[in-house]
Amino acid sequence: MSESKRIVKNTMFLYIRMFLLMGVTLYTSRIVLRELGVSDYGIYSVVGGFVTLLGVLSGAMSSATQRYLSFSIGKGDFVQLKKTFSITLTIHIGIAVLGLLLAETLGLWYVNYKMVFPDDRVFAVNMVYQFSILTFLLKIIQVPYNALIIARERMNMYAYVSILEAVLRLAIVFMLVYFGSDKLITYAILTFSIAFIIRMIYQIYCHREFAESRYKFQYDKKYYKELISYSGWNFLGNIAFFGKNQGINIVLNLFFGTVVNAAYGVTNQVYGAVNLFVSNFQLALNPQIIQNYSQGNLKQVHYLISQGSKFSFFLMLIIVTPILLNTDYILHLWLNNPPEYTVDFLQLCLVNILIECLSGTLLTGAQATGKMKRYQLIVGSLVFLNLPLSYLMLKLGFEPYSTYVIAIIISLLSLQFRLFFLKREMEFDVREYYFRVLSKVAVLGSFVAAIIFGLQNYWDYELNIWTFIVESIFVMGLLVLMIIIVGITKNERKLILQLINKKFKRHK
Repeated sequence: MSESKRIVKNTMFLYIRMFLLMGVTLYTSRIVLRELGVSDYGIYSVVGGFVTLLGVLSGAMSSATQRYLSFSIGKGDFVQLKKTFSITLTIHIGIAVLGLLLAETLGLWYVNYKMVFPDDRVFAVNMVYQFSILTFLLKIIQVPYNALIIARERMNMYAYVSILEAVLRLAIVFMLVYFGSDKLITYAILTFSIAFIIRMIYQIYCHREFAESRYKFQYDKKYYKELISYSGWNFLGNIAFFGKNQGINIVLNLFFGTVVNAAYGVTNQVYGAVNLFVSNFQLALNPQIIQNYSQGNLKQVHYLISQGSKFSFFLMLIIVTPILLNTDYILHLWLNNPPEYTVDFLQLCLVNILIECLSGTLLTGAQATGKMKRYQLIVGSLVFLNLPLSYLMLKLGFEPYSTYVIAIIISLLSLQFRLFFLKREMEFDVREYYFRVLSKVAVLGSFVAAIIFGLQNYWDYELNIWTFIVESIFVMGLLVLMIIIVGITKNERKLILQLINKKFKRHK
């Protein structure tokens, strides 16, 4: 199968997965918020988020595992591939043990003595915390198996497992409605149960399909050092990322309590669902970027990075524009009574997503080079500034949504540095990227801003479900037309028409 066809096929499977997870996530979030109540939902968000902070221990190794597995596949080195898998699994087991020690000492102290929650929920908070730790441990040890499936480009597996995961998530929501004396504890236990089932399925699948996933203890001091060195610098980036997301959630808890945590939790649910549109597209590209780099094909690497960045923005713009236009209506339709600050949080979060999605393939390009020290020292440090600056803004009395304003500014600065890093390390043409990608992004972004301003200020109409649907279809159709006219080149338009004609003739 050709590279382009494989990317298209894998993207298709990933989008099947995305629609399932997005639909289930949005539906279940509404029911869970209703059943738990705002306070308990906020507790789950902040306690689970604190445990997620421990993910910085595995997140760094996750990207290293993905990079080195894809690199070995690109070179066709099965012996190195098998060694890489076994060594990374050994490291992840060690990370799980270290994470458990930190969670049951420092983490347990923080939850019980620093977090703000109602006095009568101490037992429930600790139960949620313990089951969140167990879920975290399962996900750490699962990382090498997931990375291998992605490196092998078996994206259909994600689609199939997601069908099961979606069914299980729906099941626990209905169980939450009818069972459980303490619904917060019940929800934590059931969420852990799903993580356990999914973890076992991925491991069994890998053992049956990939010979290299048969674990055998390997001791190669030089290779351990190389992997840990690469991961060590990624560790800085992951600390920054989790500090920006879950760290800010904890800071919001210190200043405003669990109600604002509920708004932040709802926003993160939407962020996760919307971000799937682009992350799935980029996930199909990532193995090809790394494998082409391992083969020395820099021209194709540059092409994939630029095209991935541009089309990621286009996809995200089509999705978020109707949400930005009708945020308040959508939240009330979805949640009936959304927590305070949710509208402001979500609108600013979506603007930040539009900026961040440009950087996805740039990050993959940086990881492909293996030279992460300079990258993480600057980008990681920039992203980490979200946490202290957010704390400072809140300490000075600014509104909670000021944390997202800071995030937007830092995302813009980080994008620029990523471009110059690629120019230095792989001769990436930044000027061409400005012309072929960012100039089109600026035009389309301005067009969307004009649409939103015009409709909100000059079109007086009563919003209901039908006008919302018609308006969304109209706006999305207009954006697709503008992307075809302004966003893509003549050759890209020809290629799209050829693909459409080919599909039409096949089904004629």
